[in-house]
Amino acid sequence: MKIKNNYHIFAIIAILGWTLAYVYTKLSLKYYSPMSVGFLRYFIASIILAAFLIIGKVRPPQKKDFLWFLASATSGFSLYMIVFNIGMLQVTAATSSIVIATAPIFTALLAWIVLKEKLKTYQWIAVFLEFAGIVILTLIGDRFSSNTGVLLLLSCAIMLAIYNLLQKKLTKTYSALQITAYSILIATVMLSIFSKQAFRELKAAPPDQIFNIFVLGIIPSAIAYVCWTKAIALAPKTSQATIYMFFVPLCTAIAGILIAGENLDLSTIFGGTVILSGMLLFNREAFSKS
Repeated sequence: MKIKNNYHIFAIIAILGWTLAYVYTKLSLKYYSPMSVGFLRYFIASIILAAFLIIGKVRPPQKKDFLWFLASATSGFSLYMIVFNIGMLQVTAATSSIVIATAPIFTALLAWIVLKEKLKTYQWIAVFLEFAGIVILTLIGDRFSSNTGVLLLLSCAIMLAIYNLLQKKLTKTYSALQITAYSILIATVMLSIFSKQAFRELKAAPPDQIFNIFVLGIIPSAIAYVCWTKAIALAPKTSQATIYMFFVPLCTAIAGILIAGENLDLSTIFGGTVILSGMLLFNREAFSKS
């Protein structure tokens, strides 16, 4: 199968990009306020994506689809980012990635209810196997904090599941670039109420914090979301793409080691192994056809 038509490749790129989001958001929140991180991240992404829209002379969305884009912008970016950043203040990067990794479970359930996407018995087993991996990551090593931060991030997982289903609808009419760009542009306008404070903080930021916010704007936002929407569009079923989100906790742990100097513990080894096993089981037919 050609790379351009292989949703596995786009999903992996997106997941690797999002992995950086957890680490660099945590680093950025040491200096910026949660609202400022949200606005600056998508402001930078908007500039990049707007340039591609202009250069490519991409058409604007149809008026009848505006509410769908508004819903996409809210569930995937503006409201999601505010709640996500506030939640990140109260938990570690590893814990946050574990909680958000429950999004595929909510996505599969919503796709089953709304899109009538059927899951085979072994795929349901795989979903619960992967969730077991998350539990292992959660309970072993005492890294999980039972507080409002976890509840906030769990609500983000639900919003992300809604966002995933919206992408499946919009990709029937629009390209991955159009959907991501217009959703982020709308979200940036919504978050612009925090722009004054954000620019004030950016102006006084040290070089390393300027670097952190640009990483968030370019890689986890502009690049990762375009690839993710492309993966959703190419995947036969929404759940076949979203299952890759179970990679996030393991990848975040690795990123924490490489970027933040964290230690690799037994929970990451055991939990990560279970998560990867579940992902392979869920996608065994898809991989065999790739």
